[in-house]
Amino acid sequence: MAKNGLVIYILVITLLLDQTTSHTSKFKAKKHSKRRVKEKDGDLKIQVERLWREVNALKEMQALQTVCLRGTKFHKKCYLALEGLKHFHEANEDCISKGGTLVVPRSSDEINAVRDYGKRSLPGVSDFWLGINDMVTEGKFVDINGVAISFLNWDHAQPNGGKRENCVLFSQSAQGKWSDEVCRSSKRYICEFTIP
Repeated sequence: MAKNGLVIYILVITLLLDQTTSHTSKFKAKKHSKRRVKEKDGDLKIQVERLWREVNALKEMQALQTVCLRGTKFHKKCYLALEGLKHFHEANEDCISKGGTLVVPRSSDEINAVRDYGKRSLPGVSDFWLGINDMVTEGKFVDINGVAISFLNWDHAQPNGGKRENCVLFSQSAQGKWSDEVCRSSKRYICEFTIP
């Protein structure tokens, strides 16, 4: 009897071990299957994100081409003069909302291109905002992104406004020379858009 009990005991243990092993391997198979599904989901998400980036880049390119058609193109920039008078900050915010910034000439050639475009698109306008200021540190002129301006084109005796005049104007009457001005003054402006 003890022998039969032992055999039954061994059979029960064997069945339990078999069940446990089978359950464990099924669990592992499910786990691997879930991992594969997650990996596929991750791959799909990455592909969808990449496609959205490409679509947005195409939309940007189309918008820039429209800007270039309405404005003018110079090297890797498009310029677009906009209607109305605005304070420096309002003008810059308007340019940003359109995907650009206030124009920042960074060479003599660019000064000439901006001056010529300004004469054609803003007839009779003597000056307009540039995307340059020294609001943070007096005398240290930076662009809208805070990058120091290495190319400067100041008019005679400029800048002369001290802490009162922190924004920069492009003067058509002074052949593209710059002067500092009170940022709350209402002026015309030109936006620039970088194109790839």
